[in-house]
Amino acid sequence: MLRRLLPEPGPLRVLTAVTLVNTVGKGLWVTASALYLTQVVGLSAGEFGLGLTAASLVCLVASTPMGYLADRRGPRGVQIVSYALMALLTAAMLLVDSFAAFVALSAVTALVDAAQRGARGALIAGALPAERRVHGRAYLRATTNVGISIGAALAGLAIAADSPTAYRLMIVGNAVSYLAVALIAVRLPALPPVPATAGPRLVALRDRPYLAFVALDGLLSMHFDLLTVVLPLWIVARTDAPHWLIAVLLLINTTMVVLLQVRAARGTEQVEGAARVARSAGLFVAAACLLFAASAGVPGWAAAVLLILGALVHVVGELRQSAAGWGISFGLAPDGAQGQYQAAYSMGAQLGRMLAPAVLVWLALEHGLVGWLTMAVVFTAVAAALPATVSWARRTARPLPA
Repeated sequence: MLRRLLPEPGPLRVLTAVTLVNTVGKGLWVTASALYLTQVVGLSAGEFGLGLTAASLVCLVASTPMGYLADRRGPRGVQIVSYALMALLTAAMLLVDSFAAFVALSAVTALVDAAQRGARGALIAGALPAERRVHGRAYLRATTNVGISIGAALAGLAIAADSPTAYRLMIVGNAVSYLAVALIAVRLPALPPVPATAGPRLVALRDRPYLAFVALDGLLSMHFDLLTVVLPLWIVARTDAPHWLIAVLLLINTTMVVLLQVRAARGTEQVEGAARVARSAGLFVAAACLLFAASAGVPGWAAAVLLILGALVHVVGELRQSAAGWGISFGLAPDGAQGQYQAAYSMGAQLGRMLAPAVLVWLALEHGLVGWLTMAVVFTAVAAALPATVSWARRTARPLPA
């Protein structure tokens, strides 16, 4: 595992260090944010959810413009400034005392987060050779899982203490992590800004074949919420499996991503190969849906076996879809517009994650077997459409950014 987290010296190693420190802080926050904001600040669960939705909408709308900013101003500078601002905004969460303040701060934070996401995509594309970009993204995703796991474990101490001071210390820890990554990011290469030319600016939003790929990838990305949102509710309400199995399934997923994401990225460096891998990812996810569906109405031990098998099959689809998406998004983006194209690519996943909780929970909990079968069919159909969409994009000239 250590070797997987220590790539060759150079930009990828620096990006890995940035990712590890940043995600430890993120793990602190995401694990206990709901408890802090509801128990300490006093927000209702509904207000907390609405605030997150508002932030997601801001990030969705701002992604491509912020990616354009990274292209034009230079991604390293945009990322360093974004991390410094995130540190201040995270610390400002300590001052939140109302729903209005939470929504306002979340919206501004989402805007800055969109800037750092666009800059990160442009940095990966510009600092790594084309044939190493997908490999690099795989390293960083594995590192992300390690960092969030460490942060979540540390957050568990604060949750065990269950005091306002402990929760506030987690916020301070997250703010400090942003300052640390801003300093580490100084060691990344200073990629030159891409000069503007005549013509439209946000060309990624005019690239219809690319947007079609983004939409399909976003719909397929809805499956990421199966383990974290749908299955916990499904296990409790519809199966006789032990409830502690929820944690086991998440542990299986995290461990498999850390150990296998780099290997799963092989064969996705070229767009055509990535499209084929994306199609197979849908089949794995569909098979996992069928295994999850079969866990209802059987003895507890059988339900546990089916759920574990489903989690193992699902993570293979997850690994393959992630790697395929990186290969396609990098391969279709024109030179000089990687920042905005990578930001546009992230819009699909954001949209999918916004739709997934309501849609997938409704299908599984309200419709049982029919709901799971519907998911399997949709995931298969969406993934099957990706190769044709990529071929369309390959035949279409990419617009040049202004």
